[in-house]
Amino acid sequence: MTAHVDIGMMLRRLVQATHTVTFEQLPGLISKYATQAGLDEVAVFVVDLQETVLRQVTGRGPDAGSGGEQLKIDGTLPGRAYQRVALVAEPARQEQGRQRWWAPVTDGVERLGVLRADVADGDEDTVEQSLRDLASLVALLILSKRTFSDSYARLVRTAPMSVAAEMQWNLMPPPAFAGHDVTVGALIEPAYETGGDAFDYAVAGNNLHLSVFDAMGHDTVAGITANVAVAACRNARRQGASLAEASQAVEEALTANFGASRYVTAILADLDLVTGQLTWINRGHHLPLLIRNNRWTVELACPPAGPMGIALKLPIVQRHQQLQPGDRLLLYTDGIVEARDAQGKEFGHERFVDFIVRHHSGLQTLHETLRRLMRAVVDHHAGRLDDDATVLLAEWRAGQQGQLTP
Repeated sequence: MTAHVDIGMMLRRLVQATHTVTFEQLPGLISKYATQAGLDEVAVFVVDLQETVLRQVTGRGPDAGSGGEQLKIDGTLPGRAYQRVALVAEPARQEQGRQRWWAPVTDGVERLGVLRADVADGDEDTVEQSLRDLASLVALLILSKRTFSDSYARLVRTAPMSVAAEMQWNLMPPPAFAGHDVTVGALIEPAYETGGDAFDYAVAGNNLHLSVFDAMGHDTVAGITANVAVAACRNARRQGASLAEASQAVEEALTANFGASRYVTAILADLDLVTGQLTWINRGHHLPLLIRNNRWTVELACPPAGPMGIALKLPIVQRHQQLQPGDRLLLYTDGIVEARDAQGKEFGHERFVDFIVRHHSGLQTLHETLRRLMRAVVDHHAGRLDDDATVLLAEWRAGQQGQLTP
């Protein structure tokens, strides 16, 4: 059949045509070249910051989405493709020998949105591979344009953002990563008003660094404090500092800039991706949680050295834990467990852990589990959190590199 014979050539030409285009020009070019390969009515949808809706990229208007559709993630076929990271067909659209498909647009395990396309009847394996190939290229094109696009930033927001939140979103790495036998996911709420919370992760050789920070307060100064803390930690780490030395560098940066008026609690951890050896320190924060065999959970004890920024000069104790393949490590801030309902009842530690165990043990990916967890926390607090809530979940999958992506 002619519909998919030239998919490879189409993708190469599309790449060559997009080197100097802007985010706004992507939908027109993608549609133009996809049509040449028999993919019609192609449209790209990106997910909002809170992962509740999918918004069409039209290339028009200040957000590059004017005149486009907005689709809910929960309860829709496009949403199912996004949640399951799987191709989904619309039986009702099977007209004149053509089928409408929805394909997830992902970079590794970071879910960016979905792709829509109408495809002529043919070999299903060929159709699905063509859609996956196009969706993969679309993901790379979005990544290459979004960093310097205010239009993209506007399109993925559904509410005004505070200055502190603007800083935090530009500070933190993407909310999803997979590689070298490990999968990492992280989320933070309230997405548009976050103040002093932050998460960080980075890979260097065989080492994965993981950390969560909780700065005093919930205002712009809290955001600045968290930015200083993360930047100081990264700076020390990239110069070969140990966890203890990195936390001391944070302490010095905070006291140099704020005296003793601002502090930050944190967990700093390193995971050896070959051996599974976990090393961590506690700077006055909630202790990490280890989930094993999806049956039991243990809190990883470590004496607190005190928050960074107030120079208590307590000893910094470094602890170790040997992980087993499939172990999951949870780092979080107090906003997760302390969110209260109308009767004042906290979401709680037990419910938090139980949610992760029950949902991630089923068909849900790590990142879909976190998305649903955060929705549950926000809903528990009547849709609006009083404090920042951050969770970072890492799963070590030694020897199972091929199973990291859905």
